[in-house]
Amino acid sequence: MEEIYKYYKEQFNISESDWEIFASKLTRQEFPKKSKILNVGQTENHLSFIEQGIVRFYIPKEDSDLTFSFAFSGSFVSAYDSFLTQAPSHYVVEAITPTVLWRLTYEDLQTVYQQSEIGNLIGRKASEELFLKKSQRELSLLNESAEKRYLNLFTERPELIRQIPLKFIASYIGITPQALSRIRKRIS
Repeated sequence: MEEIYKYYKEQFNISESDWEIFASKLTRQEFPKKSKILNVGQTENHLSFIEQGIVRFYIPKEDSDLTFSFAFSGSFVSAYDSFLTQAPSHYVVEAITPTVLWRLTYEDLQTVYQQSEIGNLIGRKASEELFLKKSQRELSLLNESAEKRYLNLFTERPELIRQIPLKFIASYIGITPQALSRIRKRIS
């Protein structure tokens, strides 16, 4: 919880009273490697902050899953469309490494909005961060080559990318594992 407090202090200069309201609603949850945080058909009830770990978002397919996002420690994570609408998710959220989340329920977030001065700012910051990641991903798919998308991901988090299986990375950048292997040989 100390990492979240530090983040909110740096980002928002959160007051002690607002922090107490916010912190009282947080729950810590650990997920082992390869465990599902949210499955298809479940409704997302949490906005979470990743203390540690890597999370993958994917659409399960019969022949191979379609990975469309990753989230790393120090960022927010949620099946945000399901969270906002309180409707079932169309995709899976999975911990691909041992992951520790600090979680806030949908109901508790509404309480934080009402009871704290900074609650709306925190909610807006989380939603902006999630939106920007989605927007950058869409633009990348439309404007960049697979090699450029791979290099961007590698540049973004080089220390963590080694922990992500290559088949997930290939799916994320929209190519086969064999094509990714050729890209890696070409740039090394």
